[in-house]
Amino acid sequence: MSVAMTGDRGVSAQPEAIPLDAEELKRARAAKIEAVGRWVIPIFVLAATVVLWDRVCVWKEVPHYILPRPGLVFQTLLADWSILSIALLNTLKITFGALFIATAGGLGLAILFTQSKWIEISFFPYAVILQVTPIIAIAPLILIYVDSLTAGLLICAWIVAFFPILSNTTLGLNSADHNLQNLFRLYGASRWQTLRYLRLPSAMPYFLAGLKIAGGLSLIGAIVAEFVAGSAGSGSGLANQILEASYRLNMPRMYAALILISFTGILIFLTMTLISHLLLRKWHESALKREV
Repeated sequence: MSVAMTGDRGVSAQPEAIPLDAEELKRARAAKIEAVGRWVIPIFVLAATVVLWDRVCVWKEVPHYILPRPGLVFQTLLADWSILSIALLNTLKITFGALFIATAGGLGLAILFTQSKWIEISFFPYAVILQVTPIIAIAPLILIYVDSLTAGLLICAWIVAFFPILSNTTLGLNSADHNLQNLFRLYGASRWQTLRYLRLPSAMPYFLAGLKIAGGLSLIGAIVAEFVAGSAGSGSGLANQILEASYRLNMPRMYAALILISFTGILIFLTMTLISHLLLRKWHESALKREV
């Protein structure tokens, strides 16, 4: 009998594996398919679009100075890379310079807004005015009044990228839990301690969302400013290459420059998304891994 009891104990000591039911297996399979589809479907659609573009050019016998074939655009991108790469670097200098200034200025001004209601009342309407005024309308004035072309381009791109960071960060700083604010006040925390340990961490997701928007807008602002400036020479950017190619009916180079702009915008967006994920993945609900 003791042997039987020992055997029973041995069997009971090993937990049996709980099989997944059909619904859980179905959900796991759907999650895997979705994860693969997020990459495969966009690539497939892009490839199909390029093939259709090429076939339309062949079937309709479209001249290359109206709509070049994808292969010709790719060849032009490689052949003119020495010119386009310099223009790309010039555009990136304006883009990242404006993004840095917009980030520092937007974050700093948002902190001032939350520390003083009178400062927010005084300056926030002017930030809204800058945002709703088309940059294409005020860029010529900026380029006239500012002596340096680089500074004028930076100001134009900064105006476009500034407001999302300011607005989102201000909203995030004001969204800190009021119960926690009362708790900080109860324990005698100073205004700056509350800002550092409560308001800034609470505003981090909002700030990163604004940064993700501002990254693309800074590129748009830089391109628009270059279009308005119409600058040529060694300091010209991709916008000037597009203008010059359009004057010469060099459509392959124009499309090559457009592809570089789009690819740069995608890289900026993906970089900001990665930064946001790395900073939020361990604690914020928006970045935590969802259960299947």
